[in-house]
Amino acid sequence: MKNVSQIALLATVFLSMPLIGTAEIETKIWGTMPDGQEVELFTLTNDQGTTVRLAEYGALLVSIDTPDRDGRPGRVTLSYNSLDEALAVGVFGSVIGRFANRIDGGGFEIDGTRYQLESVNPKTGVHIHGGKTGFHRQLWKGRRIEDSRGPAIAFTLESPDGQEGYPGTVRATVIYCLTPGNTLLIDYEATTDQPTHVNLTNHAYFNLAGNGTIEDHELQILSSSILEIDERNIPSGPLLPVTGTPFDFSFPTRIGDQLPKIASGGLDHCFTVGEDGIPKPVAILSDPKSGRIMTVKSTKPGVQIFTANHFKGTPFPKWGGICFETQYYPNAPNEPTFPSSLLKPGQTYRHSTHFQFSLSE
Repeated sequence: MKNVSQIALLATVFLSMPLIGTAEIETKIWGTMPDGQEVELFTLTNDQGTTVRLAEYGALLVSIDTPDRDGRPGRVTLSYNSLDEALAVGVFGSVIGRFANRIDGGGFEIDGTRYQLESVNPKTGVHIHGGKTGFHRQLWKGRRIEDSRGPAIAFTLESPDGQEGYPGTVRATVIYCLTPGNTLLIDYEATTDQPTHVNLTNHAYFNLAGNGTIEDHELQILSSSILEIDERNIPSGPLLPVTGTPFDFSFPTRIGDQLPKIASGGLDHCFTVGEDGIPKPVAILSDPKSGRIMTVKSTKPGVQIFTANHFKGTPFPKWGGICFETQYYPNAPNEPTFPSSLLKPGQTYRHSTHFQFSLSE
């Protein structure tokens, strides 16, 4: 019978075996939670030189490194250097839930029953990103899975009935897969035992240059309208056409030319992109200097695009990154005309986001 050290060695070798070409998965302990639970870190690689690191805390997309047009690898996400940093601040790369973005009025009604959410700003009445104990602040369970598309990790989490005031026990799964075609796929699924609202996304910040700001990046958004919002970033009126406004990115546009024109100091707006079961392009980001291009695809009706307007230089500057939070519209639980985020027993919430990396000549 093999001893424990031999078994551990065999497990490490198995987890590092090639899956497709030189595609690999490696795993190690990233650190420990305050209660002593270990947090695993998974590293996916493909034969195009792209590396994706993932962690169990927050089902976190820790980092993506991918080559520039000269073949030099570089980091294209704003990333934590350690688990301690992730525990202390922010949501860089976290999975957001049970409801991404904002819910107004401190809660919502389902079938005549009022559900008051726990983490609500007392001045604005706004609940954001699932609250203080949202999915981004919880320890998920990660495991390697077999996936014909490439090396993949599945993270699972059970959110109990009443957590943050949401009804129903929700079981969520998030699968990250790195393809040979240099696309990071993120597939979300969730089920519930009571009617509840579910809206999952990833809060990664991207900077294809690897440093500085995203002002010289070019952005194209495949959307003709945004949600009108009030000073609390809550939808407040009809859809607004982007044509002729600072939100018009219908064609590749230098981001730095538009951000100063926006009264709120940058983008933090939901663009409408339509809902489909098949991921479709919603935005294309490019960095002329490095040659890197990222195409974002989604199955959900909106994408909240955020340009890190609140960053102050420690550790990243204002406009140091950009988020593409594919999701249902903010405050969907309270807006009957919006695509519904209500999930009922017997149904399965599904959502896919693709981040496809390529190079210009």
